[in-house]
Amino acid sequence: MAASRYVVGIDLGTTNSALAYYDTAAGDQATLTHFKIPQVVAPGTVEERALLPSFLYLPGPSEQPTAAMKLPWAGKRDFCVGEFARVFGSQVPTRLVSSAKSWLCHPGVDRRAAILPWKAPEDGRRVSPLEASTHYLKHFVEAWNHLIAKDVAAHQLEKQDIILTVPASFDAAARELTVEAAKAAGLEKVTLLEEPQAAFYSWLETSHDKWREQVEVGDIVLVCDVGGGTSDFSLIAVSEEAGQLVLTRVAVGDHILLGGDNMDLALAHHAAQAFAAKGIKLDAGQMHALWHSCRAAKETIFASQSPLTPGPSPPEGRGGKDRAPITVLGRGSKVIGGTIKGELLKDDVEKVLVEGFFPHCPRDEKPRTQRAVGLQEIGLPYAADPAVTKQLAVFLARNEEVLTERAGAKRGKRKSAQPAVVLFNGGVFKANPLRERMLDVLGKWINPKAGVRELQGSDLDRAVAGGAAYYGLVRRRQGIRIRGGAARSYYIGVETSIPAVPGSAPPIKALCVVPFGMEEGSESDVPGQEFGLVVGEPAEFRFLGSTIRRTDVVGTLLDEWEGQIDELTPMSTTLEAPGKEGRVVPVHLHSKVTEVGTLELSCISRDGKQKWKLEFSVRERATEEG
Repeated sequence: MAASRYVVGIDLGTTNSALAYYDTAAGDQATLTHFKIPQVVAPGTVEERALLPSFLYLPGPSEQPTAAMKLPWAGKRDFCVGEFARVFGSQVPTRLVSSAKSWLCHPGVDRRAAILPWKAPEDGRRVSPLEASTHYLKHFVEAWNHLIAKDVAAHQLEKQDIILTVPASFDAAARELTVEAAKAAGLEKVTLLEEPQAAFYSWLETSHDKWREQVEVGDIVLVCDVGGGTSDFSLIAVSEEAGQLVLTRVAVGDHILLGGDNMDLALAHHAAQAFAAKGIKLDAGQMHALWHSCRAAKETIFASQSPLTPGPSPPEGRGGKDRAPITVLGRGSKVIGGTIKGELLKDDVEKVLVEGFFPHCPRDEKPRTQRAVGLQEIGLPYAADPAVTKQLAVFLARNEEVLTERAGAKRGKRKSAQPAVVLFNGGVFKANPLRERMLDVLGKWINPKAGVRELQGSDLDRAVAGGAAYYGLVRRRQGIRIRGGAARSYYIGVETSIPAVPGSAPPIKALCVVPFGMEEGSESDVPGQEFGLVVGEPAEFRFLGSTIRRTDVVGTLLDEWEGQIDELTPMSTTLEAPGKEGRVVPVHLHSKVTEVGTLELSCISRDGKQKWKLEFSVRERATEEG
């Protein structure tokens, strides 16, 4: 199959999404282009913007004029994504879908069910996290085909090589759902890439051949990615093979729901206290609107502060300021003009965000993990402790063994080993005070005299999309590749064969079927004993994963695993086997990591005539091949 003309990177973000691409028709002269996304920005007004806000607005009957959400490539629509959805939807939060990406990876809900907006009224419109993600990707497809493909079928986005990014911490189920959303939007040629790797690829692309001058053998680079909704940490090691520098992703963190949205909410609470001091009490709807207003005020105050990138210039009159206005629609007749007005001061913003989210703390500090109230509202599993620095401390402590090994510590002589280089990513770090505080904290932990080195990145809002597109070229052997593979070790639960005990289930052993770092597109027989596979009747298959155990190999069987290995989404299914209903069939196992990073486990009968395939996903059924 011939390679597509365009290589496209898509960052499907929690708060903002972006698309970048290379036109390979230019050959060696191909340059990275960031796609400007046409979207509704006001009723009846469509403009091109650098980012597509990841918000979906579902208006009620007669809430918007007929043509209010019309796009150049579509007629009347009863929904809207992008800038207008974010701005207007903030005033009607029960009709606004946000953080769909976080819901997509939340195992505690049915991600195919229409549950969003989470607090919509019983008779309100709802969509599933999967459907919302599909809407965002479909918008990219339609906008691209309208502006770039036009009447050339071969240029349609559906026919290009797509690199779609996901958090490094996404488990197999969330990755599979992301691929499913892409296919529902018409994108078939999709490869997944972890976002911290994409950020690093962006740095490689902007550094060109000079990247070797900024890192050296033995360096461990911390990619610190704090976006609108999540914090994501990864470690990339620099080594040498045959005289060439080699980059390898050696560790990834957990999926932490902590980011710019939390910070905007903290500012809203700070502003609400100022209103309360004046005798103005805000209701829940006003607090949501204040949250949005504080985000805009924060961006006004921090605009143009970052020396890292040229990026898109801020709107006229929005350079960094010492204060910014905030407004909230009033309730009732006592509010003059129907609007409550206030302002945020730069000093207060920096104090709330720097001290609240990036406090100085000891290297061995642990974040609070338990909430104080026993009965909680069902929702997203937000981080209990808002201190990003404490979350980072835990990540580094958890990976101390890897860091020490990479530093070449000798057996019996452990020495401190920490990343000496940091690459920032995510819109949060466009604010100088936040980036500088993180550098200060890391410096005190790692090298109090010299601090840590910072790799100068590119546009922090669009680096992931640009890096993903660059990785598309790397796959065509036109750049430097980061070795990565599976971001965690994967296991399947095996029931222990022991006599039954009343009131006690048999213990579950963990069998490693995919080791940490197993490359996409590779596969392996699982050595060792045969296992009994239940066929012809309902059975549950328990999948497990670990970001901690990196030395387990395919076939490692663990009796004691709690605390180091986590349960993933189980699969309940009936594996069809005509004539063998309710039997246990001896099988050996074969594992595979697909090109898109999802995992498959084949159970092959002793005679090799039958094979049942289990996918590490949230599909309701496994498929049978025989």
